[in-house]
Amino acid sequence: MKKIIGTAYLAPNGYEKQLSEELDGIIEQHDRLFLTDQHIQQAFWAQNIWYEPFVAHFESIGEAATMLKNIQRNWAFFPLREHRRAALITTKLPYVSNKPVKFPSQIPNAPMGSWTLLDKNTLIASAKCSSPYANGEIIFEEQREGPPSRAYLKLWEALVLCGKTPGPGDKCLEIGASPGGWTWVLAKQRAEILCVDKAPLAPEIVAMPGVHFQTGNGFGIIPSTHGKMDWIFSDVACYPEKLLEWILLWIKSGLCKNFICTLKFQGDTSYAIVHEFLKIQGSRVLHLGYNKHELTWILTL
Repeated sequence: MKKIIGTAYLAPNGYEKQLSEELDGIIEQHDRLFLTDQHIQQAFWAQNIWYEPFVAHFESIGEAATMLKNIQRNWAFFPLREHRRAALITTKLPYVSNKPVKFPSQIPNAPMGSWTLLDKNTLIASAKCSSPYANGEIIFEEQREGPPSRAYLKLWEALVLCGKTPGPGDKCLEIGASPGGWTWVLAKQRAEILCVDKAPLAPEIVAMPGVHFQTGNGFGIIPSTHGKMDWIFSDVACYPEKLLEWILLWIKSGLCKNFICTLKFQGDTSYAIVHEFLKIQGSRVLHLGYNKHELTWILTL
């Protein structure tokens, strides 16, 4: 067994370029998996980080499975090559359920290791990873009826990862709400939601209990006129600089403690503005599995 001095990073499908531009010391790339000679790096576009990767050679399927089982129970395979051989190794590992997650859900306590095959007799693996989900992906039990768009999955993921959800009667402000995917999530939690957008909500969303729709510019909703909010949500398409200016009004007012906002980019990602968001104490920025060319900023207190 040979340990790699460094870390490995798994890019979301289609965002290899964004991740590679963030990383220093890349020594190898295997499809979406980047191996580096650096210690842990901040990587917004990493779907999963392999903190302690090692390379190991084996002669048989049983030897490979035993090697992984002797380290820990739970392992997720990242499909790269030698798929048939990898499938045989997987059958000899303890069963890990791939059943879709039902929202709301708590983050699993058990660690999830990651592994793949570099060739027929060589594996690379890491018992310690940044995500307790297989390959960093939360696969939800989707709702085919109710939400007017698939954007609800993005908010579900953010709420699971931040470990809390709005409760009954919580006052929520949502800007950029149309057509109402996020609104549907919040209404299902029995929150009171002020939704603001220039475009309308879907009629079935407007009719949900607790939904209060206002046509207009969400950035016109400010602390001095609307008072305390328990949560603020934004999935509005705008320059992140404009969103930050508005968010700082609420942060400085002390009238809201919980925020989930999408940072949408036109062209290349501006990491300068991302770091400005991170200057807000207690916040984090990450690429969700259901994000596109965008990142999500989360602050919960």
